[in-house]
Amino acid sequence: MDIGTVNALSYEDFVNIFGNVVEKCPLVAAAVWSLRPFASLAALEAAISEFIEALPESGKEGILRCHPDLAGRDLQSGSLTRESREEQARAGLDALDPAEVARVARLNEEYKERFGFPFVICARMHDKENILRQLGARLGHERAAERARGVEEVKKICRLRLRGLVLTDALNKL
Repeated sequence: MDIGTVNALSYEDFVNIFGNVVEKCPLVAAAVWSLRPFASLAALEAAISEFIEALPESGKEGILRCHPDLAGRDLQSGSLTRESREEQARAGLDALDPAEVARVARLNEEYKERFGFPFVICARMHDKENILRQLGARLGHERAAERARGVEEVKKICRLRLRGLVLTDALNKL
């Protein structure tokens, strides 16, 4: 779909198509719809990024809380969104051995206890070893720095999801 098609979408269609570019946050798509027409995909990406950045810290944390635990219960039970399931599978998080599952569960809980929101990383840009390493390392960050890092990861996820929806060139879908 090209940017002209994106700009011509009704509100309902826009939200239905782009409502999960930020995990389980259709409000983001709903908010940026009124900013059409977008000159380019980059302009749409910028509009979403600016919306997220304009949120108060509690809103940014709310966006982070919409993300599932990596390799967590939702993956095990099959209740992840299609996008998250595909992203976690590509990173190898659906094929952890029992020791890795236990380690990730423990680290996810420690992370949520420390920061009050789940660990967020753009799984499509990492393999499971790197994700596990970062999950452990990021536990040492300060809360504000980790919130900012999580928001940047959300933006990466959003950008890749947008490109997957708008661009038809497979090279741009990573």
